[in-house]
Order: sequence, then structure tokens, then C-alpha cells
Amino acid sequence: MAAFWYTLSLLSLASASTVDLGYSRYEGSTVSGVTQWLGMRFAAPPVGALRFAAPQDPLPVEGIQQATEHGSVCIPTAAAEGLAVPDGTSEDCLFVDVYAPSGAAGSKKLPVYFYIQGGGFAKNSNANYNGAGLIKASGDNIVVVTFNYRVGPYGFLASEEVEARASLNNGLKDQRKALQWVHKHIGKFGGNPDHVVIGGSSAGAASVTLMLSAYGGRDEGLFVGAAAESQSFATMLNVTQSQFAYNALVAETGCSSNKDTLACLRSLDVGLLQQKNINRPYPGMEIAPLYLYSPTIDDDLVPDYTYKLFHEGKFIKVPVIFGDDTNEGTKFVTKSVDSVDAADTFLQNQFPYMSPAHTTKINSIYLTPDQTESFPDAGAYWRPASTAYGEIRYICPGIDMSSIYAKAGLPSWNYHYAVQDPTDEASGAGTYHTVELNAIWGPENSGNNAPASYYTTNAAIVPLVQAYWTSFIVSLDPNTRRLPSSPEWQPWGQDGGSRRIFIRTGETKMESVSGEQKARCRYLVSIGEDMAQ
Repeated sequence: MAAFWYTLSLLSLASASTVDLGYSRYEGSTVSGVTQWLGMRFAAPPVGALRFAAPQDPLPVEGIQQATEHGSVCIPTAAAEGLAVPDGTSEDCLFVDVYAPSGAAGSKKLPVYFYIQGGGFAKNSNANYNGAGLIKASGDNIVVVTFNYRVGPYGFLASEEVEARASLNNGLKDQRKALQWVHKHIGKFGGNPDHVVIGGSSAGAASVTLMLSAYGGRDEGLFVGAAAESQSFATMLNVTQSQFAYNALVAETGCSSNKDTLACLRSLDVGLLQQKNINRPYPGMEIAPLYLYSPTIDDDLVPDYTYKLFHEGKFIKVPVIFGDDTNEGTKFVTKSVDSVDAADTFLQNQFPYMSPAHTTKINSIYLTPDQTESFPDAGAYWRPASTAYGEIRYICPGIDMSSIYAKAGLPSWNYHYAVQDPTDEASGAGTYHTVELNAIWGPENSGNNAPASYYTTNAAIVPLVQAYWTSFIVSLDPNTRRLPSSPEWQPWGQDGGSRRIFIRTGETKMESVSGEQKARCRYLVSIGEDMAQ
């Protein structure tokens, strides 16, 4: 009899982590009080005829599927021609992971954090982050969702052919498909579909701004708040401007002689396609940009430049967080940059619509001899060029977004993440792009890439940051559940000021944006549309 009850209890435990999504049933697993469902399909495999197509509903599968391993990550753009599809990646990559407090499934309606990973729309750079740290920091009061979306040409190929016979911006459509999946199914995991907060880093933060301005700010009720970490305003092209990249891919893959070049690209073995999946220079440029394929202005999902849409008030009105790191550009700018000309070449390759007048002005702001710095194995103009790139692409857009929301009378918070790691300070990397993810998720949950000090001298910053973020996820205000020892994070625009929280171990406080940085940002924002941002 005892054996019978033991077996029954095991069956009950298993059924508690089994969810029925209609098209499939998934059984998760529990680790230290957090139940996780890994590698669930939220869309059909985007292969064969569905390559370059909008995401479709997942296919039905009989029986209970074990959701105990992450699904394959989406194939990245390659660093050089001739490379194979990387291990652990696949064209069949549209998988979602859900983390919830054990016992929440089917009984609770907890706030949901929907995280969009970064990677420059060229790779899934924050894949498989573990939501357990955020859940524990929230007091077992949230559900966390992570997922993959298509990148490179698989997600963002654009041309007249694609527009006519396939689909544009499929990476963004994957994101919206995942959001719609959450709205439909998250209640079965213990989440509240009417309280979803979207978040993201880098290209994921760019995706947050694109979700906020999607269809000109049409609110479909998919989320109630947004947090953008190092929001990225890169060059945006329309279909006509994107044609060169499609034509190059067609030529390099041998599809030029085919009457239907799109059908040819769709029929290629993925290994052959991947060998030619590289960044190519913009027309008129000699060196390829860091990232080529990205969201396309399609007069639909992405109706215009991000700057323009927000300045026209075409965005969803919800509470928001925007923010950046002190040294946003150091991980991107070529470290050997040792002259103004070399710095200009780098910037122009990233922003091909930068005019000579823009270049002259930017040089006068950032690239004067008195701004040069010396770091190991670095050119004298590396750090000044990094500062310029960081403010053009990340910091000034974030300040502008906070200002726009504040002017609209909406709750808006901004942060300056300035935690210093001794090794990174010595190398010149400083507080680099998206390093705050290690504090938000916890260094053990963010891919094991955290600076060593996050386990030692900077360990105290993790609970402080997690309290702000989980407070925002739960209450749409970073202050309601902040640590008692941490300062109040005042909204941007309070009393007409430009105040943000300065986050550094042992020194976290409110600060005002300096007059010098505000002046630089006014100029950069004023040329944002000219620069195709």
C-alpha cells in the first residue's frame, strides 16, 4: 500500500509540471523551487517553404513532450565566408522557455517578464538565460519567459522579391508571435496574460522600442510595461535600400541565373546558404558594418524611423525604463583606432548616411587631440571613438526616449550603469555594453560571462539591481519593492529635470545628466533621422 501511494505521489508531481497547450503537451522539471519548461515550440519550424516566411502556428504533436532541454539557437551571421552552421544552432529554432515558481501553474496569475535577447539582429547573443534568479529575487512572484527569434537573412532579408512573395521583418514577427503565444498560454504556467512586461538588451532593447512603436503605436494589449537595456538605434533601410544585400546573396550563392531567385534561395541547403551569410559593405563603403541585416522600414510593422515615430507620438503609452552603461562603445570600436581618419572610417561604415557636415561636427565634439587616452594595445583614438559610437547608437537615444515619455506624462525611469570591474577598467573596456545583465539576472544565470568581481567585490550590486527590476515587473514602479538600503529611483523629468539613477557598488544615487552630455545628445538626436536611425 505504501508503494502505491508513493507511486501516486510521483504521478501527481509529474502532472503538476505538465501543461496542455492544445497543439502539444509539455512536461517540465523542477529545480530548487522553480519549475522550468525548456525548448517548447511557439511556431512551426521556419524551414523549406517557410524560409523567409512569417512565423506560422506550431504543428500538433501527440503525447507528452519532455521540456527539459533548451531548443536550438537560431543561426547567426558568420564572421567569414565558408563557415559551417555552428554547433547548437539550427534554422529550426523558434523555441520558448518558461520559468515559474513551483506550484504556480494552473493556480496563480503572476506578473510576467518577457525578455527579448540581443545580438545586433545577427545572432541570439543572450540565449538560454535562466530565470530562476529573477524569480527568487521577486519572492517567487513572477514568471519569466525567454525565447529565440530569427536573425541575419533568415530573419531580416529584404528586397522587392521578399516583399512580394515572402515576408519582411520576420525576426520581429517571431517576437510578436512569441508575445501572442504568451498572451494565449501563459496562464497555464501561472502567469497573468494581462500583466506582461517586455524587456530586452541591445538589439533586444531596440526590439522593445520597435514593439512600442509597432504599426505606428497600435496597442494590441500584449504588454503593460517595458524595460530597455542599452536601446540600440542602428541604421534602418527601406526595401529599396536593402536590395543590394539581397542581390549580393543571390549572386554569391549562384542563384543569379535562376528565373526565380527567391525560390532558389529557399531551396538551398542551409549549409550552402550559411557559407555566404556574411556582412557586406553598404553601397559606397569599403568595409562591412558590424551588423548588416536589421529591421526594415516596411510601411506596416515598422512604418518609419524609430526617432521619427516617437517624436510624432506614435508609440504605446505604458510605464518604461531606459538606460545605458558608461562605456557603451568600447566592445565595438576597433581597438587599433589611432587617428581621427580611422575613427571616421569606423563610424561611417556603421552609419552610411553620415554626411561630411555630420562628420565634421562629431569630430569637433569627440575626436580632438585633448580627448585621446592611453590603454594597453589600443590606439589613442579608440576611447574617443568609442564614446562617440556609444552616444550615437545607445546613450542619447535612451535619454531621448525617457524625455519623450516624460513629456507625454507617462512614468519613465532612466539609469546610468557604472559598476567598475578592476580588470575591465585597466583594459579600457570600462563599464561596457550590456554588462548590467549580470546584475539583473545574476552572474550565474547570464551565460557565465560576468566579470569576476560580480562574485566578489561587486556581488552586492546584484540584489540591489534585481530588486529594482523585479519591482518594476510586479508593480510597474522600480521603487515599491526596492531594497530598504537603496535610494529612491526618481522618475525622469520630475520637477522638469533630467535625473537618472547612477548605479555603482556602494555609490548608487540619483544624478543629473551633465550639461555637456545633454548638449551632445541634443545634436545627435537632431540628426537622427538624417542618419537613418
